[in-house]
Amino acid sequence: MQEMEAQEFFHVPVLSREVIEGLAVRPGGHYLDATVGGGGHSRLILEAAPDVQLTAIDQDEEALATARKVLEAFRDHITYIHCNFASYEFPPNTFDGIIADLGVSSYHLDTPERGFSFRREASLDMRMNRRQLLTAADVINQWKEAELADIFFKYGEERLSRRIARRIVEQRPFHTTTQLAEAIASCVPPKYRYGRIHPATRVFQALRIVVNDELKSLETFLNKAPHSLVPGGRIAVISFHSLEDRIVKHSFKDSPLLKILTKKPLEAQEEENVNNPRARSAKLRIAERVLPSAQ
Repeated sequence: MQEMEAQEFFHVPVLSREVIEGLAVRPGGHYLDATVGGGGHSRLILEAAPDVQLTAIDQDEEALATARKVLEAFRDHITYIHCNFASYEFPPNTFDGIIADLGVSSYHLDTPERGFSFRREASLDMRMNRRQLLTAADVINQWKEAELADIFFKYGEERLSRRIARRIVEQRPFHTTTQLAEAIASCVPPKYRYGRIHPATRVFQALRIVVNDELKSLETFLNKAPHSLVPGGRIAVISFHSLEDRIVKHSFKDSPLLKILTKKPLEAQEEENVNNPRARSAKLRIAERVLPSAQ
């Protein structure tokens, strides 16, 4: 069973060629994978040049356990740390490169008990770090209608946020992902209900962001991480929705320590999109730590 779980967590890393070229991985370099997940990008970094050292962090203990198995051949080159990338103690002038893949792993979506997806019935959980207290059920069942409408609009970019929030408050408590998804679908117009994406998709995105405090964590990470790069070191961040990409874009632009290398975000080529549909919404931005004389 454990082996199967490890295999499920390991996903094809998106924009892998672009990440490795962008980080310019060098022999003997020290790299930070701030979201190691199933170890996909870490493996590519470790294979890209000899004697590479890697620090791998993740807030999900199951992710770290899986990465240890997937990257067993490189165990002497890796240090694992269980924490959210926002709370990591970034050592100054240490890393030749930093990678953060902000996407939810397919493991999280495909493991029903984690509650990230409404494809199968599960508890409303959505915690990346299962040691934290706040769950999606707490938000849905306890927050006020106006607060729910606000987060659906702000973090899910959901146009029908008020209507959906009203229906949720009328019908709560909710205990499972499918109950919530059905309630959302039942209160939107038919053209919306049978559209390209399920009408609960944006609400689930908003809940995940709130439960894991994703945007605030991202801002904190982007504020701290550049100090940890050596001069000439690079940071690469992959985002999957416009809210994240906007934060990355402005953080890179506003940092006096960084020079932007990607004027526009890099996106997956058609071949990768066909082989890995998850790559379609991925955007990669890369920046380089400027030399002290250029500050």
